[in-house]
Amino acid sequence: MKKVLFICLHRTNRSPGQRFRFEQYLNFLKENGFDCKLSILLNEKNDKAFYSKGNYLKKILIYCSTLMIRMGDWFSMNRYDIIFIFRDALMTGSTFFEKRFARSKAKIIFDFDDSIWMQNVSAANKRLAFLKDASKTSKIIALSDMIFAGNQFLADYAAKFNKNIVIVPTTIDTEIYVPIKNRKRKDRICIGWSGSFSTIQHFEKAIPFLKKIKEMYGNAVEFKIIGDAKYYCAELDTKGVAWVAATEIEDLSEIDIGIMPLPDDEWARGKCGLKGLQYMALSIPTLMSPVGVNKEIITPGVNGYLPDTNEEWVSTLETLMNDQELRKRIGEAGRQTVIDRYSVEAWKNKYVKYFKQVLEN
Repeated sequence: MKKVLFICLHRTNRSPGQRFRFEQYLNFLKENGFDCKLSILLNEKNDKAFYSKGNYLKKILIYCSTLMIRMGDWFSMNRYDIIFIFRDALMTGSTFFEKRFARSKAKIIFDFDDSIWMQNVSAANKRLAFLKDASKTSKIIALSDMIFAGNQFLADYAAKFNKNIVIVPTTIDTEIYVPIKNRKRKDRICIGWSGSFSTIQHFEKAIPFLKKIKEMYGNAVEFKIIGDAKYYCAELDTKGVAWVAATEIEDLSEIDIGIMPLPDDEWARGKCGLKGLQYMALSIPTLMSPVGVNKEIITPGVNGYLPDTNEEWVSTLETLMNDQELRKRIGEAGRQTVIDRYSVEAWKNKYVKYFKQVLEN
């Protein structure tokens, strides 16, 4: 068995990036000769403290504990054949451990699914922004033996620093993400968005056109905002609900039309379309802003839509709301797209192939 050490930040099932980019492949890797170990920095207790406001002394202690974990990885690095780094080894701007890993006998795979070369700090940790250095991404890429880039935009950035790049999209396990049959009919159509407290500003881009839909349809429409239970949208009179791993599919399945609005900027162009793919896997007709990889995922009018202006969003939502059969057809085509091109089943053999390939080079 070849030994693989996964360097990551969060406990399992906490981070969407981890869940959908490598955690769901761990069993298949094991079946194909790879003994996988996850080295996680934040447990459930520390995770909550780290992303809450204040508590700076507690955060210093947490950081010290993460240093000890990475020290352990450093001392044991030569036991592994592959060290897989998801985004970075530490939350700060340091590349100390990545440099040490690169000097080990292990091959280094670096995986990223966002424009992380841009500075992006959670609201709770704005005062600690000086500790981060987004430019370290290019240094980690240069140190690595293979790069897993989530889309072409990310691959183009990585190509400036490394030649061995493969595009590995974010994928969905369509054996788990299965549409719920015989859903209870409702009197109202639910337009839904899924994200987190850190991406709620993307939802707010939708408020002008959703407000118009509310004016047009009144009580015939409702809205679901998944990701931040503290959020309240006064314009839509809708309170956010918390994301819960155990009920994620059930919560998403209450949505009749899924939306993924994005600004057309460098950060958004690096995104891998995860939320849209989740909707599509559940046969939910999906509307995504025509930004980045979304334009590769969606063929307008076939498996979803790519509205741009507020007028286009209103018009497309109106068309779908008025045509149940169209919603069904678009939803089913969206799921087939995920099965064919963005599913674990479609990518698992390629995933293993790349792990074997890096060992041969």
